Amino acid sequence: MTTRATRTLMVGDKPRRKIRRYRLKSADGPTHDFQSQLVRAGSRPGNELVLDDSAVSRIHFEITVDDIGYRLRDLDSRNGTWVDGYRVVEMYLPSGCTIRAGSTELRFSVLDDEIDIPATLSDGFGPLVGSSLPMRELYAIIDRAAPTDVTVLIGGETGTGKELVAHALHERSPRAQGPFVVLDCGAVPANLLESEVFGHEKGAFTGAHARRAGLLEEANGGTLFIDEVGELPIELQPKLLRALDQREIRRLGGRDTIALDLRVVAATNRDLSVEVNRGAFREDLFYRLAVVQLTLPPLRDRRDDVRAIAEHFVRTALKGDGPRAAEVLSGIDEENWKRLERHPWPGNVRQLRNVIERTLALSEPSSVAFDLPGSEAGASRPSPSLPEVDLDRPFAEQKGDIIAGFERAYLEGMLARHGGNFSRAAAAAGIDRMYFKRLLKKYR
Repeated sequence: MTTRATRTLMVGDKPRRKIRRYRLKSADGPTHDFQSQLVRAGSRPGNELVLDDSAVSRIHFEITVDDIGYRLRDLDSRNGTWVDGYRVVEMYLPSGCTIRAGSTELRFSVLDDEIDIPATLSDGFGPLVGSSLPMRELYAIIDRAAPTDVTVLIGGETGTGKELVAHALHERSPRAQGPFVVLDCGAVPANLLESEVFGHEKGAFTGAHARRAGLLEEANGGTLFIDEVGELPIELQPKLLRALDQREIRRLGGRDTIALDLRVVAATNRDLSVEVNRGAFREDLFYRLAVVQLTLPPLRDRRDDVRAIAEHFVRTALKGDGPRAAEVLSGIDEENWKRLERHPWPGNVRQLRNVIERTLALSEPSSVAFDLPGSEAGASRPSPSLPEVDLDRPFAEQKGDIIAGFERAYLEGMLARHGGNFSRAAAAAGIDRMYFKRLLKKYR
């Protein structure tokens, strides 16, 4: 039986949460009390709990706190994580259980004292929309981190709005008047990425006909947003780490050192802790990026925000035409809103925006019906019945439509099953990750 970890109370008309602290005590070592919503344990410095044990992986397991309880998750460790003698991948911890990692045993117990989880009273923050409790807690962290130059790592499923968080951090920082430069590691071919990041001198390689500043240099005085940082090739990671540590670079083929004055925000939908243990991501770069960590909740975990976000997208799409936006919103009946809120949204906020834009294009302003993909339960399971056949249409045309319908239902369902993680969804589907993304992009 799990132990309740949080308690919700009202402050004015807004809910706030309190979190119960917990203790990890080793048989022959010190006692550690924690109040953070995320604690990682492993053998290397940088973890909240460092275990001096050669059989413990670099980042071995983590404990997160949510409304259900204290959730332990093994991070693809070498020797596994054990709870009361059973090897576990993920579970909620009962108070009094024993966790074993390597040869280290830790007694887990829940304490009686509580602390507040900071949350703003705001219904939005910069470009971010939503007044749900998870978002207001996120706003509180952004508000504290934004005025500093601290490096921030943003996690969350695809489509949750990680770039919007990066913009919010930039706009609330002293660097707001400087450039906001985006490096999308998943969009630049690996053979061009080094030149894209660090720049090059004329003649540095075949085709380098002129000097070119890299994105790190372009971001001077502002913010560099490194999107999909988990896609950064392993051979480039030491060079990026060196640039972030020393705040200087050299262009490819150059001898001069160029000083950097920038703030770095990175984002990923991968679990970089797991990637570190697999050897796909450098441990030192992970800790350098994850000075402050933020995790965006998926849309299905903040359904209270769906209506406000949809209204925002309607007004944005009809910007400059306030009367039509008002007419559209007044034409949406309550059942339509409920359908929107019940939908699982495997593509998160990005998918909601696409639905709104498609609906506006196809509906009459006075009678709006949301064009939701698949059924309200989600298109995770194709129908076993044969597709309807129209003998008046050409074979190739109809075959293409049927295949497209299957592809969309399968890919979105697989992505939803794996929490928006493209790598895991592609592996489960048995296809290349980039091919998976290209296929899905056709339908969004």
